[in-house]
Amino acid sequence: MTAPDAARLALYTRAARVAADGVIRSYSTSFGLATALLPDRCRDHVRAVYAMVRVADEIVDGVAAEAGLDADAQRAALDAYEAATYEAMATGFAADLVLHAFAATARACGITRDVVEPFFASMRMDLDPRSLTPAEQARYVYGSAEVVGLMCLPIYLDGHRVSDGEHAVLVRGARALGAAFQNVNFLRDLADDAGRLGRGYLPAVGEGNGAGAGAGAAHGGAPSAGGARAGRPDEPPDGPLDAPLDAPQDAPLDEAGKRAWVRRIRADLRTADEGLALLPADVRPAVRAARLLFGELTARIAATPVRELYRERVSVPTPVKLRLVARAVLADPALLDGGWHPWRA
Repeated sequence: MTAPDAARLALYTRAARVAADGVIRSYSTSFGLATALLPDRCRDHVRAVYAMVRVADEIVDGVAAEAGLDADAQRAALDAYEAATYEAMATGFAADLVLHAFAATARACGITRDVVEPFFASMRMDLDPRSLTPAEQARYVYGSAEVVGLMCLPIYLDGHRVSDGEHAVLVRGARALGAAFQNVNFLRDLADDAGRLGRGYLPAVGEGNGAGAGAGAAHGGAPSAGGARAGRPDEPPDGPLDAPLDAPQDAPLDEAGKRAWVRRIRADLRTADEGLALLPADVRPAVRAARLLFGELTARIAATPVRELYRERVSVPTPVKLRLVARAVLADPALLDGGWHPWRA
């Protein structure tokens, strides 16, 4: 490639990253706020990951349907987007600016197809709306959320060496944080998922089963008494968590079910904290901010009756968000002493 050609590609890649940044700013103020805390070396890469998964999610979550695409056309659109993603990862170029930004990140940071394929498998499950069984829910959450954490992890660790043992803890933490985020959003979106989309993401979980045991099994720890499998932390789940019921939950979620899911989320957040402590110092404020925001959402969900969750989406007021972000930053004051300033983002 000649110098002028390289300059044109660099310009195109910068434009692609601007497009990816526009996606995150349009869709998520909380995630946009958290990524603003990331250092320069990570910020554009994480936003590129978010933009790619957001576009795929919109294909299956109603945008394509509102544009007039029937179920078969939506499936074809998702298939085409997946194929274009792999082509971009292989060649380093896409006519789609969001996919080009993602491909540039994947090639620069070592994001591989084995963590992208499960994501599209989960998106494909959304095209067949139904109430998920526990085994299906575990696979869905792995593909739709846990692997997003696994895509971000090599971005955070780029240029940093960790031991095999530390890497295993980081992988478990990344998966646990993704699972917690996803299950919080399922509880926030009960009405929309059940009403508009006809989906049931939260199968019944037995009140007697400790969520901590199941969450540990899902992320590579010991299996629960109910038989959730243990395995390497980078392996997808192949069975249900903490021995819930074997059938999908078609009835509306009740208070006992909500409490069980809140326990599971809190167990995942504790697992995520173990990995957070091992992340490079310059990325910890951003990840901690996101973790604190979802911890606050969990507390608000726990305090909200289920009947209200079916009427109104729980959110965190902006002043509270800002206090949590400040808390995340001040937890590492040495970063500020060293010249790191999030407002430069």
